[in-house]
Amino acid sequence: MRITIIIALLYVGSSLFGQSIYSAKYKSQADFSVYVVNYESQADLVVHKVAYRSQANGNEGAWYFEDYQSRADKVIFFAKYESQADLKIYFTKYRSAAGWKSAELKHLLY
Repeated sequence: MRITIIIALLYVGSSLFGQSIYSAKYKSQADFSVYVVNYESQADLVVHKVAYRSQANGNEGAWYFEDYQSRADKVIFFAKYESQADLKIYFTKYRSAAGWKSAELKHLLY
């Protein structure tokens, strides 16, 4: 019974901060690769960088970049070319503009 409760708490806790990101140096270290596009209309996901980990809850494009890989929920690699990327992102200044443009790729960040 205790183990079930502990597992449930860990699952709930990890889902609160689901967008904690670490940028890897090498593609082999990453869960998936991203390419930063020039225009919002080209993106699969519009991303807003947040200042605090607690602001990066859910899977709606609010990302908090970690300094250490062990703290991150997902590890990404910034691809040099669009054809090498699994996900195309666009960085926005506004939290309200963040979100998915292509819902079929949401699974990458779960």
